[in-house]
Amino acid sequence: MVFKAYLIDQEGDKVVSGFVEMNESQLDRGEVAIAVTHSSINYKDALAATGTGRIIRRFPCVGGIDLAGRVVSSTDARFKAGDEVLATSYDIGVSHHGGYAEQARLPADWVVKLPSGLTLHDAMALGTAGFTAALAVVRMEHDGLKPGSGPVIVSGATGGVGSIAIEILAKRGYHVVALTGKESEGDYLKGLGAKEVLSRQSLDLSKIKPLARETWAGAVDNLGGDVLAWIASTMQVGGTLASVGLAASFNLNTTVMPFILRGVSLLGIDSVNCPMKQRIEVWQHLATDMHPPHLAPGSAQMIRDIAFADLPAAFEDYIQGRARGRIVVNMAP
Repeated sequence: MVFKAYLIDQEGDKVVSGFVEMNESQLDRGEVAIAVTHSSINYKDALAATGTGRIIRRFPCVGGIDLAGRVVSSTDARFKAGDEVLATSYDIGVSHHGGYAEQARLPADWVVKLPSGLTLHDAMALGTAGFTAALAVVRMEHDGLKPGSGPVIVSGATGGVGSIAIEILAKRGYHVVALTGKESEGDYLKGLGAKEVLSRQSLDLSKIKPLARETWAGAVDNLGGDVLAWIASTMQVGGTLASVGLAASFNLNTTVMPFILRGVSLLGIDSVNCPMKQRIEVWQHLATDMHPPHLAPGSAQMIRDIAFADLPAAFEDYIQGRARGRIVVNMAP
């Protein structure tokens, strides 16, 4: 059977990518064969496809770190033909052929049955971004964060993780402050549930104090670098800070003072290596009490659907920082 795929390869030192035709014999090993109905775009996908970041660990590789679809066949008893499933993270789209193909074959240990309450489209409207946001909230609440603790700031607020984190937190009763460099997006962020919108341009990141005024009970940081250092310095006593991304920088120039003088917890959120038991629990949360209200296409302008053929044109918005919310890739012709 021949199917369409978006393959990322290397020519000399240059990364090249484009549509190709593949057959089942070219898929990687795995116990579960899946007819892919939907995928999504994450910042990591754009970095991989354009060669802007050193993401791909094996060339050639079908891109797409997220996928959802129906099982075609399985040699693992946990799955049978017709099951609706999703998969994110692990080596998918990095060193194992990923979701930007009409067919996929994955190890059974990487596959999650679609929880009741989610559609295949919902699963990819969430994808790695939604899973990461929900995992951050689960970890923060396990650390003691409650809606009555005080305000929670979300940086990189218009991105996929930021948008969904705002929705989840607002739904759970938190006072959410959205930190963004896009001052024109205030209405969008308030539509997701943010009570306040803070402009990143209003911060003087050249003069970050070791300890500044206590402000935040919780924080979800997508940026890293100086923004993360500033957030750490402004956390309340006993505050919880979830580090989920490095869109601005992987460096962190700070002191230990927030952590030893205010008891601040810095939680590293790793969606790739999250154990399967917790992974399933987080997806159950996303299908129930953490289900974002705006998963339908065009809802609050957070979700945009594109055809598989339009995939390459969408990457540049992520590289240039113009992307907002989530893009679902409809794989069906």
